[in-house]
Amino acid sequence: MMYPQIKSKKLYEEVAEAIHESIRSGQLKPGDRLDSVEQLAENFQVGRSAIREALSALRAMGLVEMKQGEGTYIKEFSSDQIAFPLSTAILMNKTDVANLLEVRKIIETGTVASASKNRTDENLKAMEAALEEMKTANGNKELGEKADLEFHLAIAEASQNQLLSSLLNHVSLLMQETMKETRKLWLYSKQTTTEKLYDEHKKIYEAISYGDENRARKSMLEHLENVEKVLGRYFKENEKEK
Repeated sequence: MMYPQIKSKKLYEEVAEAIHESIRSGQLKPGDRLDSVEQLAENFQVGRSAIREALSALRAMGLVEMKQGEGTYIKEFSSDQIAFPLSTAILMNKTDVANLLEVRKIIETGTVASASKNRTDENLKAMEAALEEMKTANGNKELGEKADLEFHLAIAEASQNQLLSSLLNHVSLLMQETMKETRKLWLYSKQTTTEKLYDEHKKIYEAISYGDENRARKSMLEHLENVEKVLGRYFKENEKEK
């Protein structure tokens, strides 16, 4: 009998679920401001990075919003958002990743085209900020992962389509886990560099800023296909080692 791999919860998942439960129970209500990252880290007795990851996960779920210079607030939410489980991180197996990448291609090529038509100056600034973080990460894996996710979520918001944005938010936790592994592969692959990854995101941004839907679709598809190739090499090498 083949037994499935058991994946233990990470600290940030436990923190996210604790805050999620506070929202479900009504202790935290829409409009409430959460404590600072430092205070939450002290309260939960975990590192600040775990708090930041938990907040990013909750934001991806559409449960909180981060206001620059103000803090993190509980958003208005619907029952389907509350019911959606936080513990959805996939196991990194070939089939799961292939399926997820197919979903990302379908959703994100459409999303980026919509963003090209509907983006505002504020949306573009959010993408620029994520790109700048990505550029200055300089091998800082945590910062690079955060910037990568922020960039894709900024595109979703730029679509101005709440249903489309919500759909992408629902798969973003899975996306985040895959991005983490993908980014490691980009960083350590002989065929690719962090500069190449940055350049791919910059091309997507430029297409959106020019309002070029076709170019935006093409740039996003090329980026995701390159991610797919890197992951393909990863699994192929792993199979050889077994």
